[in-house]
Amino acid sequence: MIMAFRRGAAVFVALGIIASATNAQSPAFEIKQVPSLAAYPVDRIKPSTIVFAASAQDPTANPTAGLIQFDEWARTRPDEKLLLGLYPDYAERTVARKVGGVTQRYPNKLTMYVAEARFTLRRAPALADLARFATLAFAEQIDPAIKHRLISSAEVTPPTNQRFAHNQNPARPWCTGPAVACLRSHYRLEGKLPLGIQLANKLRDADKKIADYLEFDSELAVRAPEALDLAAVTRLTQINSPIIGVLEQTTFHVNQILQFAKFYVVFQGHPSDPNKAVVTAFFTLAIESRLLDSKKEYARVPVLRNLVPIQVLMGKSSFNTGTSISAGLPNYARSRIRAVAGILDGG
Repeated sequence: MIMAFRRGAAVFVALGIIASATNAQSPAFEIKQVPSLAAYPVDRIKPSTIVFAASAQDPTANPTAGLIQFDEWARTRPDEKLLLGLYPDYAERTVARKVGGVTQRYPNKLTMYVAEARFTLRRAPALADLARFATLAFAEQIDPAIKHRLISSAEVTPPTNQRFAHNQNPARPWCTGPAVACLRSHYRLEGKLPLGIQLANKLRDADKKIADYLEFDSELAVRAPEALDLAAVTRLTQINSPIIGVLEQTTFHVNQILQFAKFYVVFQGHPSDPNKAVVTAFFTLAIESRLLDSKKEYARVPVLRNLVPIQVLMGKSSFNTGTSISAGLPNYARSRIRAVAGILDGG
């Protein structure tokens, strides 16, 4: 029962990669919810407005959870899978399980949360301008509740089990290459979630206590146009204008059961105004599908009934509070992209 909660709390880490600070020199951005970015032309985006869409509006998404199965995502959105997966050839890993006393191998099914947002900047940055966002200084602006420190590629959490061995990029070690910052980040859950963890821990053995914090390794990098599959990126944004560069943060190790996360920000010239830029940001989080079915155990413990993982994930539990990671995926995604837009627009 409690392991499921541990998994549920873990998924909130993925979006710790983006901002919560507001740039006082920029007008506050407002969020406009739309069914999809494709249905909202760039020229209709007003200044200081973010158009935002999530997989909850996608017809292939689970209508209850607002999520989409990994295999369906890969089949119907190949460019997202190519660019927003952990690495281009990433696939669900297989795990060994005993069924009827016989050990068999099964795919470890994943469910994706996908959100996308778009806004315009008052000036078009050069590629060199983006380099300052792949730094510890930028990470430290983001959410004051999340503490970051730089680590070397040699300090990256080693793959001590099958799950994270599967997360190794076959093309190169994580946190290597030009314009890359390697971060270890720490977030202590806020609001009512620590209380829920305390209650859950009372039901667990002393050596199996749940942590009330999230720790994750990620690489934050700027990708120059020559390092990108420009055709795929253009298909992803559906904007046919020059690509200035991409800011990419990949979360490849988490101390809980989130499999991976990606924050992918594409900077392009504005199609009709050479003095402006268009920014399209994508969030993907891979969640173990078993987590979404773990409801029945909680019904036996009245005080924990609101810790049903899917409710917590989607910000629909009384344990969700604030606008930071503990708020749930949709609320956190919207508030974070608003803050990121303010930082970028003020820069």
